[in-house]
Amino acid sequence: MALLRIAEVDPLPGCRLRLRLTDGSTIERDVGPLLVGPVFDPIRERPEMFARVGIDGGTVSWPNGADLCPDVVIWGGAPPSAPAVQPEFTLPAQDLDEARAGGSRRRNGPHRPTGA
Repeated sequence: MALLRIAEVDPLPGCRLRLRLTDGSTIERDVGPLLVGPVFDPIRERPEMFARVGIDGGTVSWPNGADLCPDVVIWGGAPPSAPAVQPEFTLPAQDLDEARAGGSRRRNGPHRPTGA
């Protein structure tokens, strides 16, 4: 299964981007909150610089070398800022052992958080 990446980008007013993804879908994202730090100053402050957005290897990028992680842009947010973020769900030990052994077992119903 190939990673979902950005195939085309169109700048929109207000630090928004229209993105066509490698699976053919189109999404729009407000990337303003992601334009943090000195490398993004000219992009954030000058609409003509923001409009020079392009794609480099599936990643949103600008001519000054600034870029944004495609996963962050596609999924609509920055990665968790907590240093030790735990997954929302974990596999029961038996399922984890089966997965490590290469077995396949279909569960009935959704996975439940541990302790539920």
